[in-house]
Amino acid sequence: MSDDRRRVVRRVGAIVLAVNLALALAKGGVWWISGSLAVGSEAVNSLADSVYSIVVLAGLYLTTQPPDFEHPHGHERIEPFVSLFVAVGVFAAGGAVLWNATTSVLNGTYGVDGGAAAVVVLAGTAGAKYGLYRYCLRIGEERHSPAVTAAALDNRNDILTAAAALVGVLGAAAGAPILDPIAGAVVSLGIFYTGYEIVRDNVNYLVGAAPPEELRREIMERALAHPEVRGAHDVVAHYVGPEVDVSLHIEVEGDMTLFEAHDIESEVVEAVRSMPEVDDVFVHVDPKELGEWKPDPEADRLAGIDDDRGADGNDGADSSEADATTDENS
Repeated sequence: MSDDRRRVVRRVGAIVLAVNLALALAKGGVWWISGSLAVGSEAVNSLADSVYSIVVLAGLYLTTQPPDFEHPHGHERIEPFVSLFVAVGVFAAGGAVLWNATTSVLNGTYGVDGGAAAVVVLAGTAGAKYGLYRYCLRIGEERHSPAVTAAALDNRNDILTAAAALVGVLGAAAGAPILDPIAGAVVSLGIFYTGYEIVRDNVNYLVGAAPPEELRREIMERALAHPEVRGAHDVVAHYVGPEVDVSLHIEVEGDMTLFEAHDIESEVVEAVRSMPEVDDVFVHVDPKELGEWKPDPEADRLAGIDDDRGADGNDGADSSEADATTDENS
C-alpha cells in the first residue's frame, strides 16, 4: 500500500467521525429543545454513527499498516472485516428505524412539531451526508477501498433517514403526523438493502471470488500485448482481500535463451502489476513447442479469440502456432 493511499484512507475515517460527532450534538440540542421524535431518532442515529466511526477509523488504521514479517503482503485483508462491521451497523440502524416507527404508532407518540430548528438541522444533515457520500464514494473507488465504499453507502442511508425525519416534522406541522412513522418504515427497507449490498460485495473479497470481467479481460490484453508472447492459458485472477492476485501461463518461442525468457516474464509481470487493482502477479513461461498448451475457452473469450483450438485433436505445437498466427493477425 502506498503512503498516499494510507494517508487518504485514514483522513476519510477522521472526517467521517468528526462530521458524525458534530451532527449528533446539533440534533441532540434540537431534540432537547423541541422534544421531536423524528429529531430524537436522528440524534440517536448520529450518535451510533459516531461510535462505529471510531471502530472504522481504528480498522482503517490497522489495514493501512505497512507490511511486516508476519504480514509480508500488508494488512489490507483486514479491510473487508471493517466493511462487514459497517454492515452490522447499517442493519442495526435499519432495525432501530423500523422499531421506532412501529412503537410510535402503537403508543401514539409521533408527530411532535419540531419547529424551524428541526427543519434546519435535518436539511443540514441531509446536505452534509450527501457531501460525505460523494466524497467517500470517490475515494473508495479511486483507492479501491471496500471499507470507505461501505462508509459511503452508510452515509447514503443517513440521507434517507434525515429525509424521512424531515417528512415527519413537516407532516406534523401540516396536520398529518402519521407521515412520520410511515416514512421511517419505508426508509428502513432501503437501509436493510444497503446492508445486504455491503455484505454481498465484501464476502466476495473474503472468499477469493474472481474480479469483474472487464478487469480479467484487461489482464489478458496486457499479457498478450507483449510482442514475444504467442499465447496465454491457465489465467487465474481472484481477490485476496480488496486486491487481486493473478497467475497465468504464457507461451513463447522455445529457442530463446533463459535470459530472454526471463526478461519477457518480468515485463509481463510489470505490465499486469501496474494495474491499480492488482497486488501480486505470477507468470509461468512455456515454450510453445513443448505441447503444454491446453484448451482454455475462458482465456480465449477474454482475449477475443474465436477458434477451435484443441477441439480437433491438434497437438500443443499446432495449437501454439495457431496462437502465433492469431496474435500476428490481430
